Amino acid sequence: MGADDNGGVPLDDSPSKPRVKISPEKRRPSIFWFLAGVVVPLWNVIAKYRFRGAHLPQTGAFVLAPNHYSEIDPIAMGVAVWKLGRLPRFLAKASLFKLPVVGWLLHKSGQIPVERAGSKSHHALRAAEEMVEKGRMVVVYPEGSLTRDPDLWPMRGKTGAVRIALERDIPLIPAAHWGTQAVMPRYGKKISVFPRKTIDVMIGEPVDLSKYRGKPLEPALLAEATNDVMGAIAELVGHLRGETPPAERWDPTRHGQTETGRLED
Repeated sequence: MGADDNGGVPLDDSPSKPRVKISPEKRRPSIFWFLAGVVVPLWNVIAKYRFRGAHLPQTGAFVLAPNHYSEIDPIAMGVAVWKLGRLPRFLAKASLFKLPVVGWLLHKSGQIPVERAGSKSHHALRAAEEMVEKGRMVVVYPEGSLTRDPDLWPMRGKTGAVRIALERDIPLIPAAHWGTQAVMPRYGKKISVFPRKTIDVMIGEPVDLSKYRGKPLEPALLAEATNDVMGAIAELVGHLRGETPPAERWDPTRHGQTETGRLED
């Protein structure tokens, strides 16, 4: 797929920025300017991007739902979102907010702490909904934690991302990236700096949730809508990998595995 037939952002082996308009929010001075000035140049040494698919909306609220298989994913997606013209705000592990300096920066940049499963995890959903009420985007990993799938395919999703999109009647946009495992493998702790890595990022069209909108958000409905979202993400990942996603997604509850630090319903 070339630059002219990928439906939007150019696919290019060069590290040049994609041809997108900068959102009004990004043009306003903020803590993100400082963060980008520090993080982006360092990250550019480690990785370059090839973008495919649709543009991110430059105004208005939406949920961005990417796949997740490396601890370095939030940095990779955060820089990608910045390059695509928006300010990235994530639901992040609450423990990170307790770190000196890091915690302060997370708070100041509007990141949202997520407690371990339990009643406090619902506070994160409410905070995210307040964010979208202000017209901001929020990045939610619907898997809730690193995928347990042995081949790094998206696993069964949690319903938090869909709940936000349906309750606030905003778009839910699937996204995929492939290549961050070369920077930091799943469960790895060390970053591989050289040689420079290539990260492919694909932004999908908003998932069609029309048949679920305006209905009571019962568990069965949320689960079905989440399955649609995970299918869209898996399709994007398959496109980037040049492979067909597995017919059945990995389900940790069926394989006797636990998930920590996850976002529940």
